[in-house]
Amino acid sequence: MRLILLGPPGAGKGTQASSIVEKYNIPHISTGDIFRKNIKEGTELGKKAKEYMDKGLLVPDELVVAIVEDRLKEDDCKNGFLLDGFPRTVNQAKSLDKVLEKMNVSLNKVLNIKVDKEILVNRAVGRRICKECGRAYHIEFNPPKESGKCDVCGGQLYQRSDDKEETVAKRIEVYLKETAPLIDYYNNKGILVDINGEQDIKKVFEDIVLALGSEK
Repeated sequence: MRLILLGPPGAGKGTQASSIVEKYNIPHISTGDIFRKNIKEGTELGKKAKEYMDKGLLVPDELVVAIVEDRLKEDDCKNGFLLDGFPRTVNQAKSLDKVLEKMNVSLNKVLNIKVDKEILVNRAVGRRICKECGRAYHIEFNPPKESGKCDVCGGQLYQRSDDKEETVAKRIEVYLKETAPLIDYYNNKGILVDINGEQDIKKVFEDIVLALGSEK
């Protein structure tokens, strides 16, 4: 199962990604997580990425594509993967097509979680992430059993700096401008599936499973 997960900030991608990778036993590949890990560990990639991120700039496509390609070649991706946060632009999507073609594989589906933009700010501001395992929660829609603690590993939950209200609106604006054209790109390829992200979390996942039902 080779999948891409699309959706603006606050659409619930993190929560659905956790459920997808658990059910289909595929790795969750988030470029944001890869960069954060490399920055924390002080790798060459991390240093390069940090230079751009500190200036508020997007990491160049060639750097992003290279790290994704390396990741897709790892053993745990043999049976599939879930890409989250990549591709962000049509140019990145075309580069990904070339990478997959070299690997002699293709995408099964592109899941596009749709949520009205008026709902998105409140959702993003309420998101909390586990410091240890990265699992996503929401203080209103998907709260942990114990406040501030991850249900899975007991790790401390925190609010990412880019989930603060003042930055969320900008992120949505960037998404609509640069990433939304991917919807047309993958729709034209016939592999895009729209998922109503305004439903209950469990219903959203049920719709995803239904959409993937005939895929191998």
